Amino acid sequence: MLPTDPIMLLSYVNTKLRDEFQSLEDFCQSLDVNVVTLIDTLDKIDYHYSKERNQFI
Repeated sequence: MLPTDPIMLLSYVNTKLRDEFQSLEDFCQSLDVNVVTLIDTLDKIDYHYSKERNQFI
């Protein structure tokens, strides 16, 4: 289960992307997470996914 607090979610997702997943799509597919919802949630706290860095910045 993903954290519901956006800041905790950001930390969790970036850690997973760094340590375990090659892309956001891999992460979302593996954990059965809707990629659009995840992007929208983190966009609300002004974090955007960088494919080149494979993290939200």
